[in-house]
Amino acid sequence: MKIETHYTGNKRFASGSGDARVIMDAPPDTGGAGVAPSPKSMLLYGLASCTGLDVVAILEKKKVSYDDFAISVEAEQTNVHPKVFKSIRITYRFVGDEADRVHFDRAIELSKNQFCGVSAMLSKTAAIDVVLEITPRAGQ
Repeated sequence: MKIETHYTGNKRFASGSGDARVIMDAPPDTGGAGVAPSPKSMLLYGLASCTGLDVVAILEKKKVSYDDFAISVEAEQTNVHPKVFKSIRITYRFVGDEADRVHFDRAIELSKNQFCGVSAMLSKTAAIDVVLEITPRAGQ
């Protein structure tokens, strides 16, 4: 894997090119404009996408349906430099059937413990906790 990132000034970097171009910015308290995600935020976006892709693939394979799926990630950092994540909570939110909880749980477990490389890397320095929330489908 290889990427290229360019400094564009004003504490902002651009990675990739074309439609896949990603901009990262520093927060205002460190001299950036705060108009784009910080590198650490991008790491959490990567975690959410990595585990999300796993969960979707596993549920598709099991033919488990749902109406909506979203992931939120919260991280707590250490207070000393380099400030690293010490705990991470991933919340998986499905609109679907409560009867499928066992399938959602299993897909999340497989992603966390077997498939998601980003989760595996971050778990070396941070405790990762997962939460599953299921909202019933309309009319249930």
